[in-house]
Amino acid sequence: MRRTTTFAAACALLPTLALAAPAGAATTAAPAGAATTVAPAAAGNEATGDAPAEQWRGYWVDAFNEGIYDAGQVTELVDEAEALGANALVVQVGRRFDCFCNDAIYPRTDAWIAPAPYDPLAEVIEQAHAAGIEVHAWVNATTLWNSATPPTSPEHAYNAHGFDAEGQDRWLNQRVDGSERIGNNTYIDPANPDAVDYVVDAVTSITENYDVDGINLDYIRYPDYNSGAFVNDWGYSEVSLARFAAETGRTDVPEPDDEEFSDWRRDQVSNLVRKIYVNMYEIDPSDRLSVDAVTYSYGPQSYGGWEGTRPYANVMQDWRAWLDEGIVDTVTAMNYKREWMPDQARMFDEWSEALMDYRADRHVVNGPALYLNDIDSIVAQAEQTVEMGFDGWMGYSYANPTQDATGSSDPAVKDAERAALTQALRNGPLADEVVVPEMTWKTEASTGNVSGSVTIGTGEVADQVDVVLEPVAGTPGEAVLVRTDGSGWFGAVDLAPGRYRVQVVEEGAAGTASRFVTVTAGGVAETAVAAKALA
Repeated sequence: MRRTTTFAAACALLPTLALAAPAGAATTAAPAGAATTVAPAAAGNEATGDAPAEQWRGYWVDAFNEGIYDAGQVTELVDEAEALGANALVVQVGRRFDCFCNDAIYPRTDAWIAPAPYDPLAEVIEQAHAAGIEVHAWVNATTLWNSATPPTSPEHAYNAHGFDAEGQDRWLNQRVDGSERIGNNTYIDPANPDAVDYVVDAVTSITENYDVDGINLDYIRYPDYNSGAFVNDWGYSEVSLARFAAETGRTDVPEPDDEEFSDWRRDQVSNLVRKIYVNMYEIDPSDRLSVDAVTYSYGPQSYGGWEGTRPYANVMQDWRAWLDEGIVDTVTAMNYKREWMPDQARMFDEWSEALMDYRADRHVVNGPALYLNDIDSIVAQAEQTVEMGFDGWMGYSYANPTQDATGSSDPAVKDAERAALTQALRNGPLADEVVVPEMTWKTEASTGNVSGSVTIGTGEVADQVDVVLEPVAGTPGEAVLVRTDGSGWFGAVDLAPGRYRVQVVEEGAAGTASRFVTVTAGGVAETAVAAKALA
């Protein structure tokens, strides 16, 4: 059941510890719903002639290590993925607002890859698709830059919208203490409308220009480096505070643990996810949007529910709500826990249970930390993942496939560990040949989506304005309340096909003309609404 707001509720709104270490800042990778539960892969499906079971299987392939730097590395990557029986590779192409590709809005990376015209993403797609393996472009959504040396491209967002920019052109996220840089790390503020639209356009440029099978969003949240494990200190840029004040009428600077401010910041991240999902759907609904879900520390069982967990309270990442709303296709959970440590084994168990509970009508993939575990521990976590009926397993990472591999700088050790792990997994929980689960909510779509915009007067952006979509002419379902983002955009997903009246219901809206839109199954209906003024 989706979390929606009825028309009546819309009208009512008118008057108004020992913790697991966070995933690594430099190299950390960090899929949402089949209507029926996917059973574990059936043993011996090849021998019996049965159709392969559905189970996502693959690696995160980070770009801070070798793997896609030249065509030879890609060949080795694809060969080893085939040996694992992998059907999906999540390949990092966007690390810090750069791209390991030649044809996207993000500028080409400064990393020491083979010179142009070599295109890492195009090469991976060509070789992986030839082997029957999907390619998902992994993009860090909010990590701007992490070096004392600026990027070479003047068009890079760090140069164009970093420390030399002012006002809304300055995209930097800011901490409550005024810091915009932690070490060499900088981040964009997901409450800055221009930064949000740039990320959306950059991501969709990849889906438009490359034959990817999906986008994998990492760091789709507020940053780490906070004063506590259950509070977030970020979101204090000039633009962010001005928009929060405009929305709430408050004149104070909120504290990091302020409930209203925390909810508002979570909404900024959710708005970005929603906008990417709807835009991708419009370009190519067969492309999958997956998000790397944080699972810091213990699960909701230990904290009295979802709202007490660190993903929700510490980094403003409400991925459970994204599953409920249907604005992601897949959650690839970064369930990075050491199986050989009892406390962390409990954390892995709790998050595994929560993921299955929160599945909604999308896919969930368990993503264990290969780099923190030995082979026996990795196999044990993979066995648990398959037995629980997850939609898939994905290991972090290809470059460091075991704890021993992580501790060695010798490529021969890493290769040997990967080979040994592959053999253990293929002789155990990943023995069967499997295929990526079908996104039946798209391939057999029974609902549709809306993408819209609201303007005021002669074209002013309507920021943070309530809009109601009311079914008419016999269309089933209840009215749904949505809210515009900083660019006046709104989106709604999983609507029953039919006719809808679209109208601004914000208090003080004057002269708002109704618009009518027809929603079709599997489509994205576009509309624009105007109001003469807002009081």
